[in-house]
Amino acid sequence: MSRPGTKDRPLRVAVIGSGPAGFYTVQHLLQKDELEVEIDMYDRLPTPFGLVRYGVAPDHQKIKKVTAVYHKLAMRPEFRFFGNVDYGRDISLTELSRHYHQIVFATGAQTDRRLGITGEDLDGSHPATDFVAWYNGHPEFSNLEFDLSCERAAVVGIGNVAVDVARILCRTVDELKKTDIADYALEALETSRIREVYLLGRRGPAQAKFTNPEVKELGELADTETTTLAEEVELDELSRKALESSGDKATRRKVEILQSLVGRRQPEMSRKLRLRFLVSPVEILGDERNKVKAVRVVRNRLVESDWGDLRPEATNQTELLESGLIFRSVGYRGVPLADLPFDDKRGVLPNEKGRIVDPSIPAALHGLYASGWIKRGPSGVIGTNKPDAAETVDCMLEDLRADRFLSDDDPASGKSRNAVEQYLRRRDVPYIGYPDWLKLDAIEIEKGKPLGRPRVKFTRREDFLAALERAGTT
Repeated sequence: MSRPGTKDRPLRVAVIGSGPAGFYTVQHLLQKDELEVEIDMYDRLPTPFGLVRYGVAPDHQKIKKVTAVYHKLAMRPEFRFFGNVDYGRDISLTELSRHYHQIVFATGAQTDRRLGITGEDLDGSHPATDFVAWYNGHPEFSNLEFDLSCERAAVVGIGNVAVDVARILCRTVDELKKTDIADYALEALETSRIREVYLLGRRGPAQAKFTNPEVKELGELADTETTTLAEEVELDELSRKALESSGDKATRRKVEILQSLVGRRQPEMSRKLRLRFLVSPVEILGDERNKVKAVRVVRNRLVESDWGDLRPEATNQTELLESGLIFRSVGYRGVPLADLPFDDKRGVLPNEKGRIVDPSIPAALHGLYASGWIKRGPSGVIGTNKPDAAETVDCMLEDLRADRFLSDDDPASGKSRNAVEQYLRRRDVPYIGYPDWLKLDAIEIEKGKPLGRPRVKFTRREDFLAALERAGTT
């Protein structure tokens, strides 16, 4: 029998997850001219594009245009999308192994890391990703509620996600009305009483993870006075030396932008955004109703670790910041997947260059791979997933040449294009194909036109399915 990858016997690949990591994996596979491949992509949500749809802030529409690249891939005849199919519930690893020669998991980092401090579970303390998913219309978070009746909110973290949350809290309703923010979120933010937002970072300005365009945008908000404190954005000696030796112009510019915000006064603005550095939350305080009322922070100084990087070290100086709402954004981690090994410390699938490894053996598991944040952890931006996926695909092709793949020698094997559809139909799984998504996409865009918005999103599974039934499914 010939090796998979030929016209007579195409390589069958399943990709679990439809975000950037999944689509870049598809792209690298389809670019191999010598390879005949059939790719099926699965997502537990009804829609493709993962974090581009549900993670990228609604006021950053330009970033979402990357989906045009993914759309071209999805229109290839070698590709199929199975939305609303949940791995581990609707289809198992055993069943996937019957249908495919190789399986790639690109499920991202779906949960927040905890702060590990007293009061973290008080009412009004939330993971930032919950808020992001909520205002982006994620079907699994659309029923959440956030009390925006307080006057002050604190966002813990200084990465791009933390900046997104702070910016959305500070945007005017008129600005948000031009975006694809979920309707219910727009209504809630329209009545928000929040007038002051703290963005809290445990290290200094030179170590901030947000990008220069992100922080520059914070200083240009239509109705928000954005400020920093001189003593917190002045570089300490260790940071100054590290910056001089690295010659990092981007970081130098970031520090300059932050220093330009010192003492800024714009009394005509109705909101205030306070960027704070070298402070760490040590306790969240609640009122008699167990609702957040304040956060206690400790002042840090930077010290050099044994590995040469700069780490925060707490001093004995503390400060109490009044706040009725806390969002934590201090890191993200993947979640375990059914029937696969999991590195609980790192929050990833244990792997070597994308090959999933069982540490108990230890050895790579033939035909099983990882790509994106579930592979390397939460680092980089959307484009970082492209070389990451290339590394995984290189390993997949190397294994294929070495005859290391999920065998289909069994005559009962279901490795054919029709078999998986038949399986899902027998299970009564209401999957959504890419042609179905195109109908939903057109409906959302059409609903947005009279409002001057890019789209009006469906936010509940039942609404997706009902809309398709009205439109006539493919």
